Amino acid sequence: MKKVGLFLLAGAVAFLTACSPGKDLQASNELTVWCWDPAFNVYAMEEAAKVYQKEHPDVKVNVVETPWADVQTKLTTAATSGNLDSLPDILLLQDNAFQKNVISYPDAFEDLTESGVDFSKFAKAKTAYSVVEGKNYGVPFDNGTVVACYRTDVLKEAGYTIEDFTDITWGEYQTMGEKVLAKTGKPLLSCQAGESDLIMMMLQSAGGSLFDQDGNPDMAGNQTLERVMETYASLVKSGVLVEVNDWDQYVGTMTNDTVGGTMNGCWIMASIQTAEDQAGNWGITNMPRLEQVDGATNYSNNGGSSWAVMSACKNKELAFDFLSKTFAGSKELYETILPKSGAMTTYLPAADSKVYEEPQEFFGGEAVYAMITDYASKAPSNNTGVYYYEARDAVATAITKIVAGGEIAAEIKTAEDTVRFAMGQ
Repeated sequence: MKKVGLFLLAGAVAFLTACSPGKDLQASNELTVWCWDPAFNVYAMEEAAKVYQKEHPDVKVNVVETPWADVQTKLTTAATSGNLDSLPDILLLQDNAFQKNVISYPDAFEDLTESGVDFSKFAKAKTAYSVVEGKNYGVPFDNGTVVACYRTDVLKEAGYTIEDFTDITWGEYQTMGEKVLAKTGKPLLSCQAGESDLIMMMLQSAGGSLFDQDGNPDMAGNQTLERVMETYASLVKSGVLVEVNDWDQYVGTMTNDTVGGTMNGCWIMASIQTAEDQAGNWGITNMPRLEQVDGATNYSNNGGSSWAVMSACKNKELAFDFLSKTFAGSKELYETILPKSGAMTTYLPAADSKVYEEPQEFFGGEAVYAMITDYASKAPSNNTGVYYYEARDAVATAITKIVAGGEIAAEIKTAEDTVRFAMGQ
């Protein structure tokens, strides 16, 4: 009987050990990741997997290309239905949407504060995007420092150089852009119709925001926003800015020789470099600044993202270790992905790499990543607010109506009313 009792006791201990907290019976050596943009985020995650597999060859990372809009929709659907198992182990979230998602769906996200990731090795402003109530929920990835990219061969045809477009105003940009259009038949800039990216870049460059410091809408009567809307509409009317229907068409305007430039977060350089036949014919500089706005600068930010571990992750310890040894711990990873993708890191140790000082032949042999690091330090801050994306959408609707002839102040007031309604005000 004693032997039977000991046998049963040993079995019970083994069972309890297997089921103890932190021990997942379904744990595996596979991680599934959702992210968008094959030339940037997908590429970076695939390279991170290679770095990790050098010491963990049995680990498999399945990267599923998922457009940002689909990530947000699937996350919302899963969280509101309680079907969290439908989510991946790791997903990428845009920084401006990070806090709202964690606040709205707290059960979907894993607290990373004690995960082993050293958050002190990232820029504080970047890390703050994914902090809620003092807890870390995201591992920072790229930043979105704005660059103005130009086809130097197109500018030359019109009698200009990249220096002519450095430290300029939007008025000067439009004047020169009209000459480029007349000489070459190419607009200088393209944007997605119904999107507010350029609006937000202009606004932040002048130190403006859609919300005040307390998170309340600050749109109606915002003279900086009015100036932004006026400038955007003027660019469209002049033909210097052409609007397209979707992201693929937007990238296509650059890679198929339709436009003479673009303006976006530095991550756009990855898409530009897919046009290998244009190597050497691109250059970068800072963006134009708004006239008649005190304190307006030639610097801004657009985008940036961070990695989140989902609460339904089948092997959280593996996910923690993977992120801590790659995006939060591998200088080698950032040195690998920077030249091809332009993924500017917010991981501080990587910023000391000589790779940042190396000339990039695609961009005319300039040390463009050192330039971007300088731009990043000069960009004004931006108050996002929990309802930032609702505000962006409302502003996008407003600019569409303004371009069609709507009155600027009235459309902005309607946009603010829309946001206040969403906020329950």
